[in-house]
Amino acid sequence: MSGPILLALRLLLAASLYVFLGWAFLSLWRDLKQRGASLASRQSPLLALTSTLASEGVPFQTRLPELTLGRDPACEFPLEHPTISARHARLFFRQGHWWVEDLRSTNGTFLNDEPVSMPVILASQDHLRCGQITLLIEIEDGA
Repeated sequence: MSGPILLALRLLLAASLYVFLGWAFLSLWRDLKQRGASLASRQSPLLALTSTLASEGVPFQTRLPELTLGRDPACEFPLEHPTISARHARLFFRQGHWWVEDLRSTNGTFLNDEPVSMPVILASQDHLRCGQITLLIEIEDGA
């Protein structure tokens, strides 16, 4: 008589374990889906790029999460200068920060006179030099 009771208790315990695991995975999936939607709806802060050349002193402002700098007309921020590569550098917003990455340009990308060899975080008032063109970076604070 204790054999059937023990079997029933084991089956009940196994069933309750599977119900708990199903509930836990469902809760995790809902939370992950909600956080993903929250991050997707987040807007990047305003980025302003101002050329130090007298003829191009008008700032370029954008909220795009990614933009490319270069001579190629398909770039979001085209720069017409012989020292600029077709696709020179990429600026992108990730993990709450603006980053810059050199796209294997011929004359290099420099942030505050330091060469950019891997993605680097940008800050407001930084100077980004692509070839012989220097850009002043201004980032809207989140406040």
